[in-house]
Amino acid sequence: MPWVMLQTSRQQFKKILLLTRIILRLTVDKKRLSSDILKTNQHFEILDGLRGIAALAIVIFHFMEWVYTDPGKNLIGHGFLAVDFFFCLSGFVIGYAYDNRIGKMGVMEFFKSRLIRLHPLVILGAVLGILSFLFDPFSSQSELYGTGKLILLFICTVFLIPFPVMEDRAFNLFGLNAPSWSLFWEYVANIIYAFILCKINRRYLAVLAIVAAAALCFVSYHTGNLMGGWAKSNFWDGSVRISYSFLAGLLIYRFNGIVKNQLGFIGLAILLSLVFIMPFFKWNWIAELLVVLFYFPLLVSLGAGSKLSMGSKTLCVFSGKISYPLYMTHYAAIWVFGHYYTINKPTTGELSIVIITGTILLVGFAYLVMVLYDIPIRRYLTTKRQQKLD
Repeated sequence: MPWVMLQTSRQQFKKILLLTRIILRLTVDKKRLSSDILKTNQHFEILDGLRGIAALAIVIFHFMEWVYTDPGKNLIGHGFLAVDFFFCLSGFVIGYAYDNRIGKMGVMEFFKSRLIRLHPLVILGAVLGILSFLFDPFSSQSELYGTGKLILLFICTVFLIPFPVMEDRAFNLFGLNAPSWSLFWEYVANIIYAFILCKINRRYLAVLAIVAAAALCFVSYHTGNLMGGWAKSNFWDGSVRISYSFLAGLLIYRFNGIVKNQLGFIGLAILLSLVFIMPFFKWNWIAELLVVLFYFPLLVSLGAGSKLSMGSKTLCVFSGKISYPLYMTHYAAIWVFGHYYTINKPTTGELSIVIITGTILLVGFAYLVMVLYDIPIRRYLTTKRQQKLD
């Protein structure tokens, strides 16, 4: 009997030991998965800096399009193409950041990552939009809308549901914060990436890019430009713009199309800025098409492969960090400026002062938004997520 009891005890001890090992292994695997989900890859600082240049171009373009309704007379008339650069950059960054780990983290965790990164500023943009609409000192258009409609407009802007009903705002997809149109298409691209693009090989991806390029050619020829995607009348143009540029950026990563060079941030910033000040001419639709099809992907390749000097690093980091806050918060002020310009008809000298001062103030405001709102909110959400994963 003692011998039998000893054997039984040994068997029980072995079972307990085995169970302990399994639990420990599961715990380690969970922690490893948690680490894989929340880790961030090395940044391409020059690309971050170029993103900031593009965001600044968008702000100046939005100021100037009130002054020059004819884009051909606008010094920065092609500033809207910065959005296509954003899309291409996004495809490259998403591929770089998630191609090798989305299988481990899963689709839902990928969506959580993107929501934490993008949506706090979508919400803030909606808040700023409705505040500027209600308290614009140069306009009383808010009186034309009932409380129920304003609430619906706000909810649609917060949740990125296109609701182009504001005639006085050219039927923008998101009347309270116009730049949200590109975030809508960014989310669409992220969803398609998570369910389809991350699973197909680069040859099929290249075929899709060729189809998207053909669609882009049609849109550019048919409309005479690549400015669409933001309003009810040109809604589907946005799908074409995001399709090609996102795929192009993803292909650069998949084919390792990084071009080593010595241009540095300043050189590449100049090359990018040349696009925005490119003049309009008879074959403008071809010029815009060539920029989006070839020039922007080339700049992304060069930006990923260029060396960053120590003198430019601080500028690149700052530029990259404020780019998204600047893009998502500036348009509330643009509407106020537009109504001020329409009513007061300022002189050229006054306009110069207002636009330069306004741009500087918007950059400063974007920095405060980043420090006091965006980073703390994302840090809080990431911490809560980490606690659940642990």
